[in-house]
Amino acid sequence: MQPENMSAEGALERLKAGNSAYLNARTGTGDVSPEKRLFTSKNGQKPYAVIVACSDSRVIPEYIFSADIGELFVIRVAGNVIDNHQLGSIEYATEHLGCKLAVVLGHTQCGAVGACLKQNGGFVRFITDEIRRAVGDETDAVKASILNVKQSVAKIRKLINGDGLQVAGALYCTESGKVDFDL
Repeated sequence: MQPENMSAEGALERLKAGNSAYLNARTGTGDVSPEKRLFTSKNGQKPYAVIVACSDSRVIPEYIFSADIGELFVIRVAGNVIDNHQLGSIEYATEHLGCKLAVVLGHTQCGAVGACLKQNGGFVRFITDEIRRAVGDETDAVKASILNVKQSVAKIRKLINGDGLQVAGALYCTESGKVDFDL
């Protein structure tokens, strides 16, 4: 079990180490055993980080960061966009669960970013309009994904003044599995 109130720096290092382990893994490496489920059921969750990730089925934060049950507070929404629901979830994780780090995890080959660049309509516009505000006239999909992550990070920093909450952006490469925190 992770230490209570892990620092943001400690959480970031743990995510990086978990991603390193994932790069050559053949199966998930986190503990999902019956014993771990029972322990977290009785003792509650103590996540060391919040991850705001895309709903894309190739982006699985618990695998990407080699995390056990109860270690990550994951919020998934297409395009990893931020609205009041995501902000409320981050605030909950910060105030009630003690998380000190929130990471917005974008990824390459993002369908929501692609839909934004193609100007798709329908209900997806609620997502693509938000992404459009972030990417402006950018037409390169990877650069657009990074701009989208940066906008979500800025929004969280502006609207949540959690006690010691640090916010980072990252980009997951769907081809290699590597997470780049240096955006």
